[in-house]
Amino acid sequence: MEAKKRIWVAVGVIENEKGEIFLAKRSSDRHQGDRWEFPGGKVESGEDLLTALDRELWEEIGIRVLDCSPFMELHHDYPDKQVLLDIWKVTRFNGEPFGKEGQECRWVPLASLHEYQFPDANGPIVARLQEQLAQ
Repeated sequence: MEAKKRIWVAVGVIENEKGEIFLAKRSSDRHQGDRWEFPGGKVESGEDLLTALDRELWEEIGIRVLDCSPFMELHHDYPDKQVLLDIWKVTRFNGEPFGKEGQECRWVPLASLHEYQFPDANGPIVARLQEQLAQ
């Protein structure tokens, strides 16, 4: 059996001054489609992680990262692919995020994140964010 290549993904947990988190909805034709996600995308070969995060957030939702910090790292194996999610908390950015690719987007209060359906790999991110709320 051939080993699946692990896809390295830069993910931004984008928080505004009200403590809300920005979510985007995956298109129905994509892997884990019609689920809400934290924006981001693949780190290209030879690309620095933070460069990839900034590029992906610019391409997807029209913001430039000004300040971010490491949040967590996750390995997840789907039946058809393996992902390494490198998740960063983005607390300062230029621009107002919106769905540049026509995707539905919204700011969601931290306490309401559990009401949204996320890709399977995102469960631990939601859990960790809501743990912080409880502190």
